[in-house]
Parts: sequence; C-alpha cells; structure tokens
Amino acid sequence: MTISGLELTTTTLVLLVLAGFAAGWVDAVVGGGGLVQLPALLLIPGISPVQALATNKVAGILGTSVSAATFYRRVQPGLATAGPMALTALLGAGAGAALAGALPVGVFKPVILVALVAVAVYTVARPQLGRATSLRWTGRRHLLVALGLGAVIGCYDGLLGPGTGSFLVIALVSVLGYGFLEASAQAKIVNVATNFGALVVFTLQGAPLWGLGLVVGVANIAGGYAGARTAVARGSAFVRVVFVVIVLALVVRLAVDVLG
Repeated sequence: MTISGLELTTTTLVLLVLAGFAAGWVDAVVGGGGLVQLPALLLIPGISPVQALATNKVAGILGTSVSAATFYRRVQPGLATAGPMALTALLGAGAGAALAGALPVGVFKPVILVALVAVAVYTVARPQLGRATSLRWTGRRHLLVALGLGAVIGCYDGLLGPGTGSFLVIALVSVLGYGFLEASAQAKIVNVATNFGALVVFTLQGAPLWGLGLVVGVANIAGGYAGARTAVARGSAFVRVVFVVIVLALVVRLAVDVLG
C-alpha cells in the first residue's frame, strides 16, 4: 500500500494506527504521546527524521484539538493562563521547528534526561503535589511566569517534541500550582498551539507527509477523545499516576538513546 509516496505493508499500517490511538490517549490524559507515535513513524523505511517530526505534528494536532475541546467542555479551565501561554508557546514552537534541521539533537538529550529524572523524583517524593489547585502567584507575576514557560516548552516541542505535554503538565503543577486535572486540561490548549506553530514552519519547508499524517491522525483523534473522557472521569489522582508512568518511560527511552 502506498501512502504519501511510501510503501507500507498492512502490518506496518495497523501498527501505525494502533500507535496513533495509544498516543492520542496518553496525550489526552497527561501528555507524552510522542513517546509512542514518533518512534513508530521513524520505523517506516524511507522516512527522514524531519519528515517524521512534521508528520507527527499533523497527527498530533488533530488528536490534541479534540482532547482540548473535550477537556474544555467538561473541566472548563480558565483561559487567563492557557491563552497567553499558548501564544508564546506557538512562537517558541515555530522557532524550535526552524532549528530542528540545523542543531544536533544529541546535544539536548542528556540535559532533557536529567530534567526528566528530577521531575520523576520530585513528583514521587511529594504525594500531595497536584491534588488540588493552589496557585503560587496571581496577577502580573503569574502571567509572566506562564509566558516564559510557554516560550521555553514550545521551543522544545518544535525542536524535539516527545514529552512536551508532560513538561507542560509538570510546569503548570509544580511551578504555577494547578491540580493535575486542571493542569492537563490547560496543557492541551497550549499543546494545540505548539503543534500548530511547529507545523506551520514544517509546512513551509515541505516536510509533512499529509496523507500518512491524516491516517495516523484519525486514530489519534479517537485516542484523544477516549483519553480526555477517562481523565475527567477518574480525576487528578489517576492523572498523577499516569504522569509518573509516562515520565519514567521517557526516562528509559532517552537513557537508551544517550547510553547507546
């Protein structure tokens, strides 16, 4: 079967669809769906890393948009933080995507690995973290911190991608003081912006494989919808557990890359 100029076996296509669904579910609950989806795309013979990154954004923005809409209807997170944060995240993602083909990814992986280990230890060591929203700041300081977090994490999403949702969630929880469920809802809104910002730049570069991205994206939509409903139904405690599992999986994956 030929999709976007690539020859795919039926087995490969089925695995991609399953990866898209799983990535959508994980992304909706706590972020980190790229941990599943991007490696699956990179296994396709003939696809370049930049094409895989760009195609991952095509599928990701579809699923994230659906999960963001589902969260918004059911959790109704405040947009005073998510809106401005999404704007700087969009700009940061565009800048990161522009650098994606020029900078050696290997330079960043050890730093990200250390950051993820610190996040995992911090979250496990503080069992009360994120159980309820208790904002650390209000007003201008809250807004400035949110803008800075959006820009930095957005740039990472455009440059690398996997784990962006998890970084957004832990930033909203540990730095700003949101509960895990509301943080996950706000992270989805910001994540839509980062995906869009990166995708615009990748499109200008002619990198996305649209046919393949739409196929995986349909599965991502289904997973995103299911994941958002699960997270809302189960609450912050469930989201926290999934968050720790995903962060540990990211640590293992990056450790293999770095040590390998």
